[in-house]
Amino acid sequence: MATEKHEWTGWRTATERALYGAGGFYRSAEGPAGHFRTSVHASPLYARAVAELLGRVDEALGRPAELALVDLGAGRGELLTGVLALAPGLPHGLARRLRPYAVERAERPAGLDGRIAWLDAPPDGCTGLLFANEWLDNVPVDVAETDADGVPRRVEVDLAAGDGTERLGAPVDGADAEWLARWWPLAGAEAGLRAEIGHPREAAWARAVRSLRAGLAVAVDYAHERAARPPFGTLTGFREGREVRPVPDGSCDLTAHVAMDACAAAAGPGSGLMTQREALRALGVDARRPPLALASTDPTGYVRALSAAGEAAELTDPAGLGAFTWLLHPVGPACASLHHLRPAP
Repeated sequence: MATEKHEWTGWRTATERALYGAGGFYRSAEGPAGHFRTSVHASPLYARAVAELLGRVDEALGRPAELALVDLGAGRGELLTGVLALAPGLPHGLARRLRPYAVERAERPAGLDGRIAWLDAPPDGCTGLLFANEWLDNVPVDVAETDADGVPRRVEVDLAAGDGTERLGAPVDGADAEWLARWWPLAGAEAGLRAEIGHPREAAWARAVRSLRAGLAVAVDYAHERAARPPFGTLTGFREGREVRPVPDGSCDLTAHVAMDACAAAAGPGSGLMTQREALRALGVDARRPPLALASTDPTGYVRALSAAGEAAELTDPAGLGAFTWLLHPVGPACASLHHLRPAP
C-alpha cells in the first residue's frame, strides 16, 4: 500500500511560495488585474486623486528639484501610468521633476512607459510620496487558531494535498505569541477562533517608511483595528473575479485583511488613519450627480459627468471600496500636517 504524502507548513511560508515563488500568482503574465479589480482598475479618478495628493506633498516639501512617486506593489504599473498621463497638467513644472518608481517582484511588463523605473524594493533616500495600494494584505503571515483548551496553535497547510487541507500544529510562541497578546488576543478563547499574526507586515511597512528621506508614506487596504478584529480571521483566495478557498498552489491570490493600527504603531508616532471614502472626498473625488440642466445645454458633458459620478460612487461606497483604510505616515516635519487629509481650500 502506497504511503500518503504530506508536506505541512505554516501559511506564511506557503503564501510566500504560492504568490512570489517560481510560477507564483504574482509572477504570471496576466498579473493581478486578470483576477480582481482594485481601486486603480475601477476608475481613472483614483490616479487623479493620487496626483492631487502628490501635488500636496510637492507643495509641503517646497517643490524639490526631484519628487519621487513610489508605487509599492505596482502590479503592472497601472497607477503610475495613470498619473503620468495627467502629468502635463500638474502645476509648478511637476511633470519635469517627477521620478516614478514601480516596486514589484514580477518582471517588468512589456511596453511600460520608459520613464518608470522598475525595482524589486523601494529606493532608499527618496523625497516624495510612497503609495502602497493593496500591498500589505499580500505580505505573507502565519495563522493561529485556538484549540479545545483555548491554546492558540499555528495553523499548518498541506502543500502536497493541493487543496488547502489544514491542521493545527504547535502552540504559538516567541514573537508570534507576544504579537497576539498585544494586538489580537486569543489565549483562553473558545475553540476555533483565528487570527493572522501581523508582525511581518509591520516590519515591511516600517522598512518602506524608512526608505523615504522626506515626504508621505500611504498604505491603503481592507483593514481592522484591535477593538473589532474578525473572530475567524480573513484569509481567503481570489481567482478570476471570484472569492475561492485559499489554496497555496499559485492558482489564486492569497490575501488577509490588515491590522492597520499595529502597522501604524510600528512606523512610529505621527500616523493617521482614514477611510478611503474620507480620503478621496478630501482629494476631490465627487460622487454627486451633475445638474440635470446640463443635459440640455451640454448633453455630451452631462453624460461624461454622470459617468464620473458613478465611478466616484464606486470608489467611495462605504459598503465597498470606500471602506478601505488609508494609513498616512508623514516623514519629516514639512509633511506633518498630511497625517489627515482635508479638502483643498
